[in-house]
Amino acid sequence: NASMLSYILLSGLLLSVQAQNCTVREVIRFTNHLLKEGSLSCPCGGTAASSCSCLPIPEPGHELPCFVEGTEYLLRNNFTSSTVVEWLNLTFQIQLDRNLCESLARGDQCQYKTKGNVKAFLDRILTAYQGINK
Repeated sequence: NASMLSYILLSGLLLSVQAQNCTVREVIRFTNHLLKEGSLSCPCGGTAASSCSCLPIPEPGHELPCFVEGTEYLLRNNFTSSTVVEWLNLTFQIQLDRNLCESLARGDQCQYKTKGNVKAFLDRILTAYQGINK
């Protein structure tokens, strides 16, 4: 069963997340994978298709709660690479719940002034984790 295999793979990945805390390289790799998928840069709009949806672009220090919120939205709206998005969502949720990657979560509320399309959201994830990687 494909869903069982996905569950087993995600469980294994979660164990590695717990061991590596911030999992910077993996988040960057999976985010780059999503960015290569295609037309993610269409204008965001409330009634548009999921790839043109408006997602929160977090204020500094509020990235993790916004990344959780944004990836949950993508999962609810059947974004194409749901297994990758699910892994990112679970990773962000664990990091938030366990106070890992503290520079990305000064609280558990998503705070943002703007919203952007999927590409802008994924670019923000990359920027945040590349900043940790330096």
